[in-house]
Amino acid sequence: MANPDHAPPETLPDQAAQAVQVARLYFYQGLTTGQIAAELGVSRPKVSRLLTLAKQSGLVEIRIHDPAEHPQVLEAQLRQRFPGLSPHVVDVPTGSSEAVSLERVSAYSANLLSNTLQSRQIVGLAWGNTVEAVSRALKPRAIPELTFVQLNGSANAEDFMSGFVTDTVARFARNYGGRAQLFPVPTFFDSAETKKMMWQERSVRHVLALQERADVLLYSLGSTEAEMPSYVYTAGYLEAHEEAGLISAGVVGDLATVFFRADGSFEGIPMNARASGPDLGLVRAAPQTICVVAGVGKARALHAALLGGLAKVLVVDEPTARAVLALG
Repeated sequence: MANPDHAPPETLPDQAAQAVQVARLYFYQGLTTGQIAAELGVSRPKVSRLLTLAKQSGLVEIRIHDPAEHPQVLEAQLRQRFPGLSPHVVDVPTGSSEAVSLERVSAYSANLLSNTLQSRQIVGLAWGNTVEAVSRALKPRAIPELTFVQLNGSANAEDFMSGFVTDTVARFARNYGGRAQLFPVPTFFDSAETKKMMWQERSVRHVLALQERADVLLYSLGSTEAEMPSYVYTAGYLEAHEEAGLISAGVVGDLATVFFRADGSFEGIPMNARASGPDLGLVRAAPQTICVVAGVGKARALHAALLGGLAKVLVVDEPTARAVLALG
């Protein structure tokens, strides 16, 4: 019996056709080299050579879709869409809940913050579920003379000083051996006039001065569309008529309880005149801002904030990054 491997050499077109045939059996039908050899009546070494020919000649193109590569692609797209932004996209398992995204993003943000902070800095913190989660993911590290200042008040009619907020700020300070400066004022004043009067108090002006001098601002974004609604929407800070007013004003989210629209603008929203959070112009002008967002439900709010230039550094989970880019 003639040895098929010693048969007269095929012409190049025939050889290419056979290489394609072998490649189809191997890659599409999942046959082993032994099974292909038996089916075609050739030796296994020849099957291997034909597979090599198929790869080297470009008849077969192998693409590896590495999930770890996706964040880098999304980061490049975010930088192109929002010039000046430094994005960090965090990979999460497919189909993850917002709770899993929050855990992954918080852990990443905690490490990023530790690598960002330097001695003698002032760090502004906007309290909320996400920043609280970041505080719990911190790893102890002593950084000399850090001051953490609360960016917005935490009092409402039912709970004048929320332990949720004070514990969060204190946790950051303890972790780094720094100082905590709380802001014991209402989250929202009953009137803009009351706020103006309160802003004249010496103790309040001290906190406002620290906020204005902050080297780093750390915050998330609030949204009613999130799977886990922001704390300000669930803890009695807003009354029903106030929420209705925000909707009629076109509000899609908030930063430190200061509200903004879909285009990132925040001027002229009546509720902001009563809010204790900083003017968002301060956020735009801050030397370093770190915005931490987890959950597709915050995509519209994040898209608006980025349009408004309300972040220099962004930490976000992969599905939310995709959702933001899909918004254009």
